[in-house]
Amino acid sequence: MPHFRLLISITCFILVACNAENSLLAQNPPFTLTEVARFNEPWAMTFLPDGRLLVSEKAGALKLLDLDSGEMGDIAGVPQVRSAGQGGFGDIVLHPDYASNQLVHMSYAESGQGGSGAAVARATLLLNGNNGELQNLEVIWRQFPKVSGNGHFGHRIAFHDGYLWISSGERQKFDPAQDMAMNLGKILRLNDDGSVPSDNPFADQGGVTAQIWSLGHRNPLGLAFDENGQLWNIEMGPRGGDELNRVVRGGNYGYPIVSNGDHYNGNDIPDHRTRPEFNAPAAFWNPVISPSSLMFYSGSEFPAWQGNAFVGGLSSESLVRITFNGEQAREAERFAMGQRIREVEPGPDGAIYVLEDERAFSGGRLLKLTAK
Repeated sequence: MPHFRLLISITCFILVACNAENSLLAQNPPFTLTEVARFNEPWAMTFLPDGRLLVSEKAGALKLLDLDSGEMGDIAGVPQVRSAGQGGFGDIVLHPDYASNQLVHMSYAESGQGGSGAAVARATLLLNGNNGELQNLEVIWRQFPKVSGNGHFGHRIAFHDGYLWISSGERQKFDPAQDMAMNLGKILRLNDDGSVPSDNPFADQGGVTAQIWSLGHRNPLGLAFDENGQLWNIEMGPRGGDELNRVVRGGNYGYPIVSNGDHYNGNDIPDHRTRPEFNAPAAFWNPVISPSSLMFYSGSEFPAWQGNAFVGGLSSESLVRITFNGEQAREAERFAMGQRIREVEPGPDGAIYVLEDERAFSGGRLLKLTAK
């Protein structure tokens, strides 16, 4: 068995090395990078219907950027954020009916009895020029229970078919990912007000269990739907084993019982192939890419990439392009970006927008990718 695992590891290394070599050989990627603005530890972004951009900053600020003029304003009324370690102000998304109700949903880390945890709130966004305010803020979901530590909050959010989806990390506590009495290490499906849909797979069990759509996740930092309405998530694995998962109703993705990586202390975790009752990833990375975000592209700027997914890489300092064949996926291309990539989003103009993680002394850049 050790020799077999060594062979698998060598094979994975060769595959990743080949991808890296291809990226190095592609000295002229098919896009031009343009710096648009800089932010203080940016975490997420979303476009307003008028083309302006909301950007969350980890310490607890929400910025509004006019891409045409370059002017940047502040949005007041952000909830109190616990900014420490991996926690802080997180995702920001528009309600599907934003044009009529001006509702935005946001995630963040908060302090509380027992430690800290992620929360999701919604509020009305009132704009005044390039400034604005969040009013009538209401917390609609919280991680349960709050625990010690400042890692693995997850807290990506997405809307689809009128439902709100939330990725919840296991907070570096391992076992909660399999504990149905906790909503840690899970992907949740809620109504837009935080109530539980009656057709959730475990709705009859009540409490936070009723929120659960899938379980056995570690640190899910990307959550997105493809053009067919299929939900995917990408998550940081342990030492090796970053995963891209096709998320299905009631699915159990096995962590910490199985993983294609190992514990950081060197202890082995059985691979997915040893426990076929758990959902195996559609793709995995070992060595890791440290995924930060996930988006599906459908724009006109890069027609050859329509239907592909893009992942921001933190430790890999890369932008990873993924292609699909039914339920399977593979890394098709990796672009060396030279900085940690925190978020990638499609723009209304068809361009791809990328947020760098914090750059020393100069802030994280917002980059615009356009075709050459």
